[in-house]
Amino acid sequence: MTERRQGYWARVLGATFVRWGARLGLAWVGLLAFLGVFAPFLASSFPLLVQEDGEWSSPVLRYLTPADVVLPVAALLAVVLWRLRRIPAGRRLLVFGLVTGIVAILAWQSVEPPRIVVYEQYRQAAEAGRYQRVIWAPIPYSPQDYLRDRGDTGMQPPLADPRDRHWFGTEENGADVLSRMIHASRIALAIGFIATGIALALGIVIGGLMGYFSGVADILGMRLVEIFEAVPTLFLLLTFVAFFGRSLYIMMVIIGITSWPGYARYVRAEFLRLRQQDFVQAAVAAGLPLRSILFRHMLPNGVGPVLVAASFGVAAAILAEATLSFLGLGLVGEPSWGEMLNQAVQSSSFNWWMAVFPGGAIFLTVFAYNLIGEALRDAIDPYLGKAA
Repeated sequence: MTERRQGYWARVLGATFVRWGARLGLAWVGLLAFLGVFAPFLASSFPLLVQEDGEWSSPVLRYLTPADVVLPVAALLAVVLWRLRRIPAGRRLLVFGLVTGIVAILAWQSVEPPRIVVYEQYRQAAEAGRYQRVIWAPIPYSPQDYLRDRGDTGMQPPLADPRDRHWFGTEENGADVLSRMIHASRIALAIGFIATGIALALGIVIGGLMGYFSGVADILGMRLVEIFEAVPTLFLLLTFVAFFGRSLYIMMVIIGITSWPGYARYVRAEFLRLRQQDFVQAAVAAGLPLRSILFRHMLPNGVGPVLVAASFGVAAAILAEATLSFLGLGLVGEPSWGEMLNQAVQSSSFNWWMAVFPGGAIFLTVFAYNLIGEALRDAIDPYLGKAA
């Protein structure tokens, strides 16, 4: 009875994550997601809790940004809705979108962290004995905390300072590398998922129209695909950074609008195959609207290859952002794996910890998405796995 009720995508995901490679990839991506969502509570110079004059307070909450509030709420809501499997998936997505949107609006209107941040104030107060009890974050350093109150304004290897345990060392300004890597995981995942989401949305819509209508629509669509495929993403990013400044949102949009042609080709091929199938002809004969035919009946049966390509697309987007940051054209004042990798070769001597840890994070993240993509490809088309 259970096997008969199991849907197609449940079987595909089961066949995907039965492989150890996909499990390891998912575990690494899940770890990065956890670090990115709860970064302010895992790596911060502000105590989680302090007891002063018998009263408890949480200094870290005063310095949260709207994104720091929205991300944990969205993550916890996603876990709760995922557990409520009796509710239809479409309804759960609707609830998730509505609640997250309301929380985001409220957070951006009401949450405003202090403009001037003094990172050393709580360290100095704790050393002076003003607090009865202090509970610090696991990594008691913020990514922009350059430890000027302690004179640590230069690079140090891991665990070089007996006073402060910098597990991954410090960067050129004295900031803790592990803290910056934890906060940089948020940027890496955001640009990967949002840029790929933009590309998927454009590719599915344009590719679906091309495949369903064919003829003139297909010819015009393919010419548009060829134009966008000829646009070099990296050079376009460099041009926009030069004219409009460094913005994470611009990076997401540019990577998204230059990556959709590959997804459009996959969707077009699948829709050309499906448009003559009996269930599609029955939907047309029943007089269903075009959006229902395309996205409710045809898309679920032809989206498999697109999802495989999307897993590789996320990795490519992360690499594009890391490349831009490595060239010194990434975000200003925000931690990035590529920017830290650049610091390894800027100074006169090679700083191995600035190359090994950020470079290893980039490698493991791209490798994890490739493992998931290959396992998903083999689960959707098992003949490919047998041929390999």
